[in-house]
Amino acid sequence: MDSTYTQLNKNLEYLKMTQMVTHLDDTIDFINTNNLSFTEGLIKLTTHEIDFKEANMIRSMVKVAAFPHRKEVKEFDFDFQPSINKQQILDFTTLRFLESQENIVFLGSSGTGKTHLATSIGIAAAKKRYSTYFIKCHDLLQQLKRAKLENRLEARLKHFCKYKLLIIDELGYLPIDKDDSKVFFQLIDMRYEKKSTILTTNINFNSWYEIFYDAVIANAILDRVLHHAHVVMINGKSYRLKNHIKQERTDQ
Repeated sequence: MDSTYTQLNKNLEYLKMTQMVTHLDDTIDFINTNNLSFTEGLIKLTTHEIDFKEANMIRSMVKVAAFPHRKEVKEFDFDFQPSINKQQILDFTTLRFLESQENIVFLGSSGTGKTHLATSIGIAAAKKRYSTYFIKCHDLLQQLKRAKLENRLEARLKHFCKYKLLIIDELGYLPIDKDDSKVFFQLIDMRYEKKSTILTTNINFNSWYEIFYDAVIANAILDRVLHHAHVVMINGKSYRLKNHIKQERTDQ
């Protein structure tokens, strides 16, 4: 007849409690050494399983978010971009803005770190198990355009509206035609005051009508984006040229 220990191992394996199986012996020894109660021992054993599953969940949510890289705030060189308020960015990673359904707009020239910062905030959100998704503006519009042609636009809009945090990267880098502008407005309007959106753009707000080719639509989008928004202006050199600048100084 199997011992109770063997039976417990089999039960845990059957239930796929892999971490409880792995830590069973250590936990039994810890219980005996410290004279813990059954409840205290069970809490310690189950915590191993929960920690493991939580870590897997976080990895899964970060992967599903489709980030272009896994760079976090701690890897950003704030000294290179002194125009950025580091404390403000760190506050964003506390995710208070998500609870208030606020938006964030990163505005600056190409290569100044907008995508890095937007991604790092997104990673912080995904790690806290908020549904998060990253997509370039052009890819987003292409998906919505295709959905409209296939008569499933409403379903696709709902898909992008389900995320607690949607990060739309590189708004304005490519022209947007009038039909796409209308669809983009629909998305922004559906998320307005319900979910948070992070936008990165290199176009000043007073020039958005040039992106969307329609001043009325541009104003309607701006109105909803900026109503509850934090705007981060980045006035600095290209982050991607940082090493080249260092090399030039060395060669002088």
